[in-house]
Amino acid sequence: MASFSHHLLLLLLITSTTTALASSQKNSSNPVCPFQYLYHFGDGATDVGNSVLIQPWGRSLPATRPPYGRTYPGTPNGRWSDGLVDFDFAAFDFGFPDIVPSLSEKANSSNGVIFSVARSPVMDHGFFSRRGIRIPPYAVSLNTQLDWFRSHLQSVCGSSDDCVRNRLANALVLLGDLEANDIGYALAEGRTLEEAYSFIGPITREQIKTTRELISLGARLIVIPASAPIGCFPYILTAMPSDDPTAYDRLGCLNSVNRLITMKNNYLRQAIDTLGQEFPNVTLIYGAFDEGFLQVLDRMIAEGHRDTALRACCGIGGEYNYSSNRFCGTAGVPACSNPERHMFWDGIHFTQEIAVRIEQSLIQPTLQALNCTALPTAFS
Repeated sequence: MASFSHHLLLLLLITSTTTALASSQKNSSNPVCPFQYLYHFGDGATDVGNSVLIQPWGRSLPATRPPYGRTYPGTPNGRWSDGLVDFDFAAFDFGFPDIVPSLSEKANSSNGVIFSVARSPVMDHGFFSRRGIRIPPYAVSLNTQLDWFRSHLQSVCGSSDDCVRNRLANALVLLGDLEANDIGYALAEGRTLEEAYSFIGPITREQIKTTRELISLGARLIVIPASAPIGCFPYILTAMPSDDPTAYDRLGCLNSVNRLITMKNNYLRQAIDTLGQEFPNVTLIYGAFDEGFLQVLDRMIAEGHRDTALRACCGIGGEYNYSSNRFCGTAGVPACSNPERHMFWDGIHFTQEIAVRIEQSLIQPTLQALNCTALPTAFS
């Protein structure tokens, strides 16, 4: 695979081409895809800087400190990675090379606004407090992110319902519970799989409720990705060790946890299908993120990186180089010299290398389905 400096050079060149094409097309500000606005709700896989802007916690979060951002741009950049996250690359494919976090001062002047916040669950804080499960104070539920979205629309449209509906009718909206944090928090605290299974219904209903509200606002193109198989994540593998070799699949992931995620994703897919029948004029797309993730992991192992694929690049301690008490960004916690050989940067979030591979595996093939015209990719 080409070096990131090569990727970056091509990205800059193609971004210039995109800008030139846009200026030559009077009827559209997006020469790549048939929509002019891009919005994403979600977690750390798509957080491009919101978490570090949340007061009063943002400035003290690990992502504000080295070695975050070490690969690109060389200093912390608000992302929970050594560089860019997967939606940086996906947004570029969709024709939005300059996405911004919703809490940024630039949000009201941008057509690509991201509401995602790292470590955020679908359910609200009350859901977890009633069950005695701790989640970070800066985590932002899906419903709160939707409130942020409404405030954003009011800022750019004022009281004009027509503005809101026209904007959303010309937008791609994504709802990504990619990290399955609701379930991950429970399992990491030692809760049983049976209790975690009981979360599937409430999580899915909340996602469908949010989707309905977006449709009522005027959204006509919505993508709802599946959750990643968190039985492969270092923090879950560390929290749920087993001496039984049959507890793990051929990739080294926990079978029991990934079966739970498979059920969660199947439940979501069925709910999306049902909702689609209710709203035949709305395009609802289920994104098989879980399948793409496993393809990337399989390829990493086939390339000879079995020993590092499921170990955190930045971390310390144990088989998976992860400790929740000494997280990446903490003094004395080292980072590896070869993040391209690791799926995970800090035990929870992906390395930039994996972000690129996810873009290739999942986003590139979907462009045609979204009636997008693929530019030469900078990331192959």
